[in-house]
Amino acid sequence: MSEPGPLLPKDKYNQQLEANVHPNNWTNPTPEGRYNLVVIGAGTAGLVTAAGAAGLGAKVALVERNLMGGDCLNVGCVPSKGLISAARAARAVRDAQEFGIRVPQGTHVDFAEVMQRIRRLRSQISINDSATRFKDLGVDVFFGEGKFCDSDCIEVNSTRLVFRRAVIASGGRAAAPPLRGLDQVDYLTNESVFSLTELPPRLAVIGAGPMGCELAQSFARLGSEVHLFTSERGILPREDRQASAILSKELEKDRVHIYPTGKCLELQKRGTSIGVKATGEKRHELVVDRLLVTVGRTANVEHLNLQVAGVQHDQHGVQVNARLQTTNPRIYAAGDVCSHHKFTHAADFMARIVIQNALFAGRAQVSDLTVPWCTYTSPEIGRIGLNETEARDQNVEIVTYVQEFQDIDRAILEGSDAGFVKVHVAKNTDRILGATIVADNAGDMISEIALAMKHRIGLRGIARTIHPYPTQAEAIRKIGDQHNRTRLTPVVKSLFKQWLSWTR
Repeated sequence: MSEPGPLLPKDKYNQQLEANVHPNNWTNPTPEGRYNLVVIGAGTAGLVTAAGAAGLGAKVALVERNLMGGDCLNVGCVPSKGLISAARAARAVRDAQEFGIRVPQGTHVDFAEVMQRIRRLRSQISINDSATRFKDLGVDVFFGEGKFCDSDCIEVNSTRLVFRRAVIASGGRAAAPPLRGLDQVDYLTNESVFSLTELPPRLAVIGAGPMGCELAQSFARLGSEVHLFTSERGILPREDRQASAILSKELEKDRVHIYPTGKCLELQKRGTSIGVKATGEKRHELVVDRLLVTVGRTANVEHLNLQVAGVQHDQHGVQVNARLQTTNPRIYAAGDVCSHHKFTHAADFMARIVIQNALFAGRAQVSDLTVPWCTYTSPEIGRIGLNETEARDQNVEIVTYVQEFQDIDRAILEGSDAGFVKVHVAKNTDRILGATIVADNAGDMISEIALAMKHRIGLRGIARTIHPYPTQAEAIRKIGDQHNRTRLTPVVKSLFKQWLSWTR
């Protein structure tokens, strides 16, 4: 049986987490006959697949070598959002005077207590992903290294699980980027950063994707001197450029030092510290106490013995067709091990597709999914569908509507008007092809656009939908109004004028 970890420090909260998601005293069940479904990996995709299939009456086995809950619970979404919430509270105290609130003693951050709160809440949430809960749902839970021993069989600790269908949901992990000297220094990834109990006085963050930006801003707000090293294209290079520019300014307000150096970095061990040398167009050299690397992911496939099962894979993960079926028609895959959208909610809905197709000969396709996502910085950046760059690259003709939050009453009153709603529609229609929202609660607001896109509700329908006043979501309704005004052509306006003159 593989050892769980790393769960540091070994306090009561991490001990409770381990007791839930990898109990030390767990005894694997004895298989009886063939399973309808065997699932490898108990992250989001695996848990949703196992619970859903068992709920429909299938005989299901779930195999996990480490911690149930996967990255999301243990080293991803859950602890990171706990850190972000603490950092936002620190920023709110710091900026309280802007609202006429005086905080005489200023802001004092007890970082150890911040991290203890995260561990406490993560432990509390972990009951939902626990081995006991899934056993009670009727799932046979096996802890150990699962690997294929035939095209219809998986072995766990010398126990053979024969299946009618199987699902690979083994996820991914942090991988080291090819940076000079990285192998000579100690560095943090998402898998270790949440084990910190002391705030790093000086922190370098390599990688300015969603995770890098979220953690850089959070540590800066909690008191670290943060240096963020980005690609040549700056922060969040895949997002709307206007959105990235707004976030860049907000990061600078939080005293994050940004260096667009690309891969021109060299790392050196300097006693207990780390030297970082940027050798790009502009040269920078500094010394930090800790290094956090947030670029590079690799799929967890090397221990699965996939060649025996006839499952093709590469450095990006398992190869699947539109129905999430691998090159072995008995075996499916879901989640980060095969998806371009490496999000918890995407893994959830991929799992639902797998249940339909694997158990009931369904024809559901992953292309049917309309997947929104969000970077949980301040402000948040919510996104769905095409942006302007992608539309241009794909030769898709669009019309773009923009509503700035500086004209939205609620955003002004909240002191958070540095943002916008931007919606792209197909030319000569009101059909939404994509949107970007930059706002404090963009992650919640983007869901309205996702609903509209999924159910083919255009901007006219949004314009007819009453939104409560005052809310930031009113900006979305105003986008609908903008589209309606474009329909009032000079000819139409002339006809209206004539009609109204006749009816006076």
